[in-house]
Amino acid sequence: MIKRQLTVDASRNLLLSDLPYRAGEKLTVIVIAENELQQRAKKWQSFFKQLQALPVAQSLTDEDIAEKIEAYRNENHH
Repeated sequence: MIKRQLTVDASRNLLLSDLPYRAGEKLTVIVIAENELQQRAKKWQSFFKQLQALPVAQSLTDEDIAEKIEAYRNENHH
């Protein structure tokens, strides 16, 4: 994955050059404005704060979370 910050020029074009991919390789390019990215990050932060405020989240310990992660890994990596 490559992240590049570019500015749209007067022609409203972007030029990506010197990419580390082979000629003919298919790529997916996602373009998002910096302000939209910041807005999305704020929405996610708000969502996570609401999620953490739920009563069920208050009773979870770091050990509980670690156990769930370990169980998931063991279940999905046989």
